[in-house]
Parts: sequence; structure tokens; C-alpha cells
Amino acid sequence: MTIAIVGAGLGGLALARVLHVNGMDSVVYERESSRGARGQGGMLDIHSGRRALREAGLLDGFHAIARGEGQDMRLLEPDGTLLLQEDTPDDAPLDRPEVDRADLRDLLLDSLPEDTVRWGHEFTSAGNGRLDFADGGGASYDLLVGADGANSRVRALLTDACPAHIGQNVVEVGIPDIDRTHPDLAAMVGRGNYWVLGDGISLAAQRNGDGRVRIGISFYNTAENWFATSGIPFDDPAAARARLIDLLSGWDPRFTALIAACDDTIVPRSITALPVGLTWPSTPGVTLLGDAAHLMPPVGQGANMALLDGALLGLALAAHPDDFPTAVAEYEHEMFERTGAAARMSAKMKDMLMSPDAARKMLAFFQPDGA
Repeated sequence: MTIAIVGAGLGGLALARVLHVNGMDSVVYERESSRGARGQGGMLDIHSGRRALREAGLLDGFHAIARGEGQDMRLLEPDGTLLLQEDTPDDAPLDRPEVDRADLRDLLLDSLPEDTVRWGHEFTSAGNGRLDFADGGGASYDLLVGADGANSRVRALLTDACPAHIGQNVVEVGIPDIDRTHPDLAAMVGRGNYWVLGDGISLAAQRNGDGRVRIGISFYNTAENWFATSGIPFDDPAAARARLIDLLSGWDPRFTALIAACDDTIVPRSITALPVGLTWPSTPGVTLLGDAAHLMPPVGQGANMALLDGALLGLALAAHPDDFPTAVAEYEHEMFERTGAAARMSAKMKDMLMSPDAARKMLAFFQPDGA
């Protein structure tokens, strides 16, 4: 029977890999023209998702590309007060290693037979066992898996639910080759994650494997149209940086120096999420995984849940190779419970970040015993 996966993200590729390991074929349809057609984002904190990589036979390969030092963390308040600094010893276990999303995706892609992923296939609709693509082509399927992300088109086959704005708008900027261009700022940020929280704003700087520091400035309790009213001129990078610095008025000059050092890549992102605990009646022939099924606030759960979705759906299908409806029902029952809990935790974390004393609450979260 034909398993068609729409979307070559981490979850879709994990599914294809676990199926392959268990002797089952699948086809992944991806709208991008090639694996390098666009950037894949920054670093990921992989924790529960390591089970998926183990089931995929890729745990050793993951350890080879993971950055143990990415577990380092520094937490500060806007006035410069350092609340927490955790530096990972070189021989520390890889409990929550960081990995470049592009490297992890390449690991999965390279583990699949060459013809598994069909690039340049933009899904438009499906029905009666047939997929339709934007170029007029089509393909047949016995099981359709929507792994097509936050704006999933496959989702509409199962539910009317759509992502809604959660009161958070993020401006992404970055400093390339920071060790060479700004060694003082590189030392300040450290090797992993650097968080400044407070005043309804957060600044999260993250060291990437390519030497770039990615910086996300989140503005909480803001409307969906906030970018239009913020006064940030995104078509003028220098003026946009200046406006961002103005919006951080009163913050320690070290933090605004990070913004001043950024290059001209400035990306606005309006953050949305699906309803917490979203479910749907199990439907023969179609299911969802990853952000298509349970888009959450971006606090470190999404990639892990997507990897687990893909692996566990693959295992369920391998256990019932002649009974896809039973496999899908078993997978969805487990997935709804697991990701519902993760979504509730993510929503709680988002509320914590939105609070006026976010830094102190986050410190208590990381050190509940006051250590």
C-alpha cells in the first residue's frame, strides 16, 4: 500500500526513515525545489526527540553533529542583572544538546533512498485516494500523512481548526561570524543560549553552528497587526535596528549593542498556535503530524514532538502493515495525549514569558529548589 507524506520537514522525514528501517516504502512530496532551496532556521534543543532518532537508527549520527556546549545558558534581567549562568563541562552527557536544524534535516535526508523525496511537488488537494499538485500532476495513495507544517493544507481534511495569534510578535536579527567580527559580544553571549527577560519583551540570543548568533526579540501582549503599528521600517535595515533599540529603552547598553551589531537580515514573525488539546475523529486514509497537528508556542517542544510523531506513526504502521486504519487510530490516541500535555506546558511557559517578572519566574522554573 502507498504511504504519501506531504512535507519534508523533520517529522515527515522521521516517518519515512522509520518506515524504511522497518522495510516499508513511502514517498515524501515537498513543494521546495531542493533541500537547499531555503534556510532551515537555527538551533534546536533535542531532548525527548532523541527516542525518534534511536528508532530511526540515527542516534550516533546525531551525536556526531550535536553541540554539547549548546546546553550552556545565561539568564538576565533588562537592567543587566545576571540571574543564572550554566556552563556545560566538556565531558558532560548530552542531555539536551543543541543541533543545527539544517544538519539534522540533512542527517534524515541522507538516510533515505534517493528517490524517497520528490522535490517541487506542491500539494493542493486530495480525495478518493488521489493527491493533486499545483503543476497539474497527481499521485495515488492509501494513506496520506500531512506533515506540511503550521499552514497545513492537509489539515482541512480532518478539522476546521486554524492557528490563531497568541499575542507574540518576534523580530529576528543576527550577527554573522561573531567570534571574528565582535569578540566582546561573543564572549558575553557565550556558547549556547542567552536570555534577557522583562518589561513584556524578551531577547533570546543563540549561538549557531555556523558562527552566527541568531537573535529573536519578542514583544508580548501585542496584537496581530502590531508590525504595522510598531514603527519598525523593515525595508530600511539601519532604521529598523535604530527603532528596535528605541523599543528597548532603559535596557542595559550591552543588550542594545547586540542589536546595533546585527546585519541587514531582519525578519518579522507573527506567532500563532493551534488550540491546546486539538483532536479529530480518526479518519481512514489520512492523519497529521508535527505542527500540522499541534502547532505550539515556540518554547522548545515543537521539533521534539514532530520527531516523535513521525517515529511512533512509523512504528504503528510497521506493526499493522495490512491495517492502516488501526495503526492510525493507535498513533493518534497516543499522539493526542502526549502532545496535549506538551501544548499545555508550552502555553504555561508562554504565559510565564509574558508576565512582568518573567526572568524571576523563569529562574524558579530552572531552579525550583532555589539552588
